[in-house]
Amino acid sequence: MRTRIIHAIAGTFVLVSTLLAIYVNIHWLWFTGFVGANLLQSSFTQWCLLEEILKKFGVEDQ
Repeated sequence: MRTRIIHAIAGTFVLVSTLLAIYVNIHWLWFTGFVGANLLQSSFTQWCLLEEILKKFGVEDQ
């Protein structure tokens, strides 16, 4: 469940920041890049801050 939540939040952040870049200001793409960089680093390090936060809230990984 935790992994699905992480993917859903990351996907939502990417979509929202892309829409904000189109309709508000192009600089919102920095946020999109930040999300992508965090996804890339977590694939190498096997560590994700959001996963730690979800663990503290008691979200189980199935």
